[in-house]
Amino acid sequence: MSTTVPTRGDLVEAAGKLVPLLRSRALWIDENRRLPPDVIEAVEESGLLRMQVPAQYGGYESDVRSFVDVLAEVAKGNSSVAFCMSIYASLTWMVGLWPDEALDEVFARPHVRVSGTTAATGTATRVDGGYLLNGSWGFNSGVLHSHWKITAAMPEGPAGETFPLFSLVPVDELEIVDDWHTIGLQGSGSVTTVARDVFVPDRRVISGAEFYQNISKSQVNAVKPGYRVPMLVTATAMQTGQLVGAAKYALAAFLERLPGRPLTYTSYPSQREAPVTHLQVGEAALLIEDAEARAHRFADLLARKIDRDEPWSQEDRVFSRVQIGWIARQAKQAVEILAAASGGSSIFQDVPITRIQRDVHATSLHSLITPSTNIELYGRLLSGLEPNTVYL
Repeated sequence: MSTTVPTRGDLVEAAGKLVPLLRSRALWIDENRRLPPDVIEAVEESGLLRMQVPAQYGGYESDVRSFVDVLAEVAKGNSSVAFCMSIYASLTWMVGLWPDEALDEVFARPHVRVSGTTAATGTATRVDGGYLLNGSWGFNSGVLHSHWKITAAMPEGPAGETFPLFSLVPVDELEIVDDWHTIGLQGSGSVTTVARDVFVPDRRVISGAEFYQNISKSQVNAVKPGYRVPMLVTATAMQTGQLVGAAKYALAAFLERLPGRPLTYTSYPSQREAPVTHLQVGEAALLIEDAEARAHRFADLLARKIDRDEPWSQEDRVFSRVQIGWIARQAKQAVEILAAASGGSSIFQDVPITRIQRDVHATSLHSLITPSTNIELYGRLLSGLEPNTVYL
């Protein structure tokens, strides 16, 4: 299939056009704990869902730097939307590891959205022609608007199985448990899903060993260097942009409210004239600039290694994990500074800063993003110790 691939600038421009709508729907998104139909429709029309669809199905196979900048732009509108789109992008890319027969099935649908989790909190029982899935999986971000879900489950059989099986399951074959009542990323709708004897044919099942080593079963995708990047490297690199964008939104929103705002109970007629404000704005801006520069360097490193089809060492993988942890820490610090400087009026729901603060905090708590865990992992490497995780 021949497709005209938009430039990075085109994609960022398309993302920017979504921002006014996303901001106007922010309260609805939080109150209803999901994305509204008009936002889903606008995202589909933007073409951004095609960024990680394989080229043979009319997708763009966009580079990670494009994702960083696109998701940063989307996050200037709403973090829940950006988080869902980061999940759809990384999980759609992961689908490229399955056999072509399964890919034909998934990508037959226009604007396909794939969500999923890698926690193996279910079981897979071997039956004729495939497996029966049973179990429940929490934190399924974006699943309320997804068509397919990547689901990890431990195979039932001999004791000592170390790798789960990964399955592609239609979302309408799963039960949805409406349990997403949170103070951050409310609109991500990261509800629990349940499988009860859900049959998955062999063509839609791959082993965890293949999944984590990025051994693509697709004859078409197996020759593409982009599909030989470790799964968690690609996934974390894609998600850095939403943190940068949320922090940028916080700074822009703060500066927009600044003119004419008094610094109550002081002799300053305007907060803009107070030296403490200059220090706060300056420090937040520098943190955001550093976070964005790190995200770009990370994306560019990934692109260079793909261009050269270079292998990924353990050191490379650990280095990749700490990048998103440090970016999350910088973005969170910047937003906290701005939130603390925003005054009592910022607690009203129509003022975006507290929502951004909650969303960035929630994002930073993701187990693969948490700064302290990733910094410790990097420190172990520098100290000559083996990683304390297999998630690399």
